[in-house]
Amino acid sequence: MSPLDVVGAVLLLAGTGLTVTAVVGLYRLPDVYARMHAATKPATLGITCCLLGAALTVDDVDIVTKLLLAVAFQLATAPVSAHLLGRGAHEAGADQSEHTVVDELAD
Repeated sequence: MSPLDVVGAVLLLAGTGLTVTAVVGLYRLPDVYARMHAATKPATLGITCCLLGAALTVDDVDIVTKLLLAVAFQLATAPVSAHLLGRGAHEAGADQSEHTVVDELAD
């Protein structure tokens, strides 16, 4: 087992843990805005860790290129889609938790 395999396995485990954290957040957090946070930040980092871990464990350059492209697209699209979902939820009048202190989209 090479050092790259060990680092890849650690990244895969870390990514799995972060993704599980995102799933727990989706079920436990009180409103759509907090759930959206759980669905984007830990999930994006978890998927990125898993893809990078997989890229370190394979030898085929084509597969590594595809995995790195998937990481780039994940990092580029997840924040934008979360931002648009948040604005759409606010525009639709989604309820906020009683713990919400600041509503930056309020008029």
